[in-house]
Amino acid sequence: MAGDASDLIALAGVSRVFDLGGQQVRAVDGVDLGIGRGEYVSIMGPSGSGKSTLLNLIALLDRPTSGRYALDGQDVTALSDDALADLRRHAIGFVFQFFHLVPRLTAAENVELPMTLAGIAPAERKPRVAAALDAFGLADRANHRPQELSGGQRQRVAIARATVMRPLLVLADEPTGNLDSASGAQVVELLETLWREQGVTLLVVTHDRDLGARARRRIRIVDGRIAEDTGPAHA
Repeated sequence: MAGDASDLIALAGVSRVFDLGGQQVRAVDGVDLGIGRGEYVSIMGPSGSGKSTLLNLIALLDRPTSGRYALDGQDVTALSDDALADLRRHAIGFVFQFFHLVPRLTAAENVELPMTLAGIAPAERKPRVAAALDAFGLADRANHRPQELSGGQRQRVAIARATVMRPLLVLADEPTGNLDSASGAQVVELLETLWREQGVTLLVVTHDRDLGARARRRIRIVDGRIAEDTGPAHA
């Protein structure tokens, strides 16, 4: 595997090839990448560069055509779909540009959903949901549905949902792309607080150069390959 044995994410020769109209497109092309526990990394690149495909591979939402991927020391390349879903549920938190909250559920129910799917008992779920909503300044919005919340509030609910399972890795895909500048700044601060104070590994995919520049390590993808990597940051 690429990277150090202690890396949380280790990709070795990973490629993802799509067949489009009889043409093979190498969206990710032979990537070697190691990301250590507790790193704050941004992935940037032009549209069509392969950064979203790379994110999907790291997120266990897609499988590589070739190469190997280890997450937290476990080779996940050949795991079954059910095993991948279980690992994804417990190890990875997702924050998306368009929130992806369930419209018919309240803020509290959206935050609770990952724990419900994981089979955690209600007696444990309820206090953890309350604590998460309080931590993100949403205690007074617990019973509001997404359409009753502002964009910034929806994204805070999404971050609470992404982190309530205490994942090792938080993946944020254009987390400020659908927010005004003030709300976006609040969301970035929340994510960075999780990284600073809770030690989560934070991986942000973005077109926003200013947001990408905030990361301690910056990776640029071009034509499915890593064109630039500032390398692991050392305190």
